This record gives sequence, structure tokens and C-alpha cells, in this order.
Amino acid sequence: MTRWNLSIPEETDRAVRTFLARNGGKKGDLSRFVEEAVRHRVLELTVHQVKERNTRYDQGELLELIDEEVEAARAGRS
Repeated sequence: MTRWNLSIPEETDRAVRTFLARNGGKKGDLSRFVEEAVRHRVLELTVHQVKERNTRYDQGELLELIDEEVEAARAGRS
């Protein structure tokens, strides 16, 4: 486990802690909330990067390539 030292605006801190308290928050919920938010944001940024990287390709060709690779994986080939 890694500890982070974060600086958060007071308004954000109050909003998150109020939300958690209203939903039966317990010890450790703030850490879980932040972890989930960070994971969601990393996924969102990754998807955006992949989409940006793939804009130069024809969507039909991409879908065809994906279908071929899925078929190969299902058939035990790669």
C-alpha cells in the first residue's frame, strides 16, 4: 500500500466527506472513493488516447481487424 499526500480544496473535501457521510461512510471510504475516481480517470484518459491514436485509420478496417483477432483468439491462434 502506498500513501499519498494530497492537497485538495476545502470545498472539494467538504463535498466528498458530506457525500460519504450521507451514504453511511465508514473508515477507509475516502481512500476507496479516491482510488475508484483515479482508476476511472486513468481509464477515461487511456480510452481518449487510443481513440485519438486511431483517428487516422478507417473505422471499417479497424473493426475488421478486431473481428479477425477475436476469431483467432477464440480458435486458439494468435
